[in-house]
Amino acid sequence: MIATLAVTGLIAAFMQTLVTPIIPELPTLLDTTQADASWVLTATLLAAAISTPISGRLGDMYGKRRIVLLLLCIMVAGSVISALSDTLVPMVVGRVLQGIGLGVIALGISILRDVIHSKNLGGAVALVSATLGVGGALGLPLAATIAQYLDWHFLFWLATAFGVLAIVLVATIIPVSTLRAGGRFDFVGAAGLAVGLIGILLAISKGTEWGWTSPLTLGLLVGGVLVLFAWGLFELRAANPLIDLRVAARRPVLLTNLASISVGFAFFVTTAALPIVLEAPVASEVGLGLPLILASLCLMPLGIVMFVMSPVAARLSNARGPRTSLILGGIIITIGFGLGIVFLDQVWHIILISTITGLGVGFAYAAMPTLIMRAVPPRETAAANGLNSVMRTLGSTLSATVVGVILSTHLLVTDGISTPSRAAFAIVFAMGAAVVLAGVVIALFIPRRTQSYDTASIPVQREP
Repeated sequence: MIATLAVTGLIAAFMQTLVTPIIPELPTLLDTTQADASWVLTATLLAAAISTPISGRLGDMYGKRRIVLLLLCIMVAGSVISALSDTLVPMVVGRVLQGIGLGVIALGISILRDVIHSKNLGGAVALVSATLGVGGALGLPLAATIAQYLDWHFLFWLATAFGVLAIVLVATIIPVSTLRAGGRFDFVGAAGLAVGLIGILLAISKGTEWGWTSPLTLGLLVGGVLVLFAWGLFELRAANPLIDLRVAARRPVLLTNLASISVGFAFFVTTAALPIVLEAPVASEVGLGLPLILASLCLMPLGIVMFVMSPVAARLSNARGPRTSLILGGIIITIGFGLGIVFLDQVWHIILISTITGLGVGFAYAAMPTLIMRAVPPRETAAANGLNSVMRTLGSTLSATVVGVILSTHLLVTDGISTPSRAAFAIVFAMGAAVVLAGVVIALFIPRRTQSYDTASIPVQREP
């Protein structure tokens, strides 16, 4: 069961980096503009952020395995639509459906609480949590190789095959969920959360392109905040809320979610900045001139270390508590970013920074779901994990925007090619280190002990 959920998480995470190798060619491939082509990425981000907490609540109510299978079917449908697309609109539709399927990672972690003995739960959660980084790290060179030597549509046919494999594995190996939450689904709450998140995330992700002071950007940002405020008031009065905000406001849950923003921010700093250094022309101030496939291989240690160290992170959490793992992870990431401020001149520098960052993110990702699950009752596990996933997504979106602004405003022109300056990357990593340290400070206030809940919904053999 652990292996099945880990493989499913890897496949879902692969969808995020699927189109990365063809981003520069998307306007030509889809016969559109660069601005419109960016929706291929933005649509997936928005769909994942909205669907994850909603699918989590549905999983708590109607069975997590059932909703995982539904999300995987939606993901496969999106992959097929994208594979058959040659224009922008159907491609964006397909990518939206793929983004909806990304909720299976949070649901997979929640399933573990129901089916794994408590003594093995920490290691299982750490492994499945690591798939978010591993899937992207391993998928990028695979996608780059396919994009370089085959027709780009094969990327989505491969995604289709992976999705079908995940459906078969989950349907045959994962048991039917027996722990269900009562009540009715909160359609009003789901709509309010979707509208609010779309407004905020769209304004953040498109602010640079549209202009931060434009009426559209400000309207979406302010409108999204107001909608979420009204949504919060409604959820507090709802008999069956989409997300129980009273549980979300508990000190361990609230502080873990706030720290999760900083970890999501840090993860994207690495994945956004380091590829530019590796692929920029050698003649530029920072470029190492590697082709996409080699650059992807240099970034693989980030995901591999997350995978390999997940058992270590789990043992530390069991021995010292997940709070300790989260704090240690933040400190390690800060060290990696400190190296990034000074050392970006050789390929091995990039590999070292990627490895250290992956180590820190691995410890943090292993800790966050465990902290959440220890602080919420079993019938709210999936919804709580979904909200935590949204916090990480919010951090990554903020990171992408801030990193993009810094790198685009510190440019040097060499041989007619504009590339970010060395100082720009130093600013990016210094800012990333500051954000992560803020997350560490927040984590220090997470209580060492919280109320304990029974975790098993499927009978397990108890040791005497």
